Amino acid sequence: MEVNRINSQWDYFKMGFHSYFKAIELIFSTHLWLYFLFPIFLNVLLFFGGYAFISSLSENVFEYITNWIGIGNHSENSWIPVFLYWFVWFVFKILYFLVFAYFGGYIVLILLSPVLAFLSEKCEEKITGKVYPFNTDEFVRNVIRGIIISLRNMLLQTLYSVATFILSFIPVIGFLMPFAMFFIASYFYGFAFLDYNLERRKMSISKSVLFMKKRKGLAISNGFVFSLFMLIPFCGISLAGFAAIVSVVAGTISVQQSENQNA
Repeated sequence: MEVNRINSQWDYFKMGFHSYFKAIELIFSTHLWLYFLFPIFLNVLLFFGGYAFISSLSENVFEYITNWIGIGNHSENSWIPVFLYWFVWFVFKILYFLVFAYFGGYIVLILLSPVLAFLSEKCEEKITGKVYPFNTDEFVRNVIRGIIISLRNMLLQTLYSVATFILSFIPVIGFLMPFAMFFIASYFYGFAFLDYNLERRKMSISKSVLFMKKRKGLAISNGFVFSLFMLIPFCGISLAGFAAIVSVVAGTISVQQSENQNA
């Protein structure tokens, strides 16, 4: 695969952005589109499983509170348990929404980690012709590493987001902070997508971090599309899984091009 020499982070950014067009072409020309079935299953799991979990948790908390304060459905003030029930139900629904609003992207990456690890490997096979024999131990290590990277990036992104939120109160500078937060999120999401390729090259996490620092533009552009989907109100989480599939394929293409940058 022939690419031009990379001279700047902007060149890396353009490389990562252009790889999305190649990724879509590759996905539909090699039947990788079948991997889009997994986000559908994930959405069903999150919707029904999440709703069932929150409903059960709300019931248990309501029962605990009513037993603790000594009221029940047959108390003289019968409106109290009714009000308390709906209050608890509402609070937990809001918490569920907030958790997914702030951490939903990483929840999707963690739950799809086995799929993304396998897809990245298969994508490289399509590009280079190099076949990776399936190894259970290595596959499990890839998945665990993907989860660790996602948790690490989620923590760092949260810390950076808190810092940028504080800076947002400074006049003039504050106007730029929402954009800064978006690009920070793009960088860490892109990091997660690209790292599947680096793990196959036996890079340690510390070396992977160094790789990303030298190619910030590539990481940002690779996570850019996923970050955009996360901004879509209400349905961003539902669409994030599909964006993750394309982003992993685009990341695999980008890493291959990056390795040949001086050819």
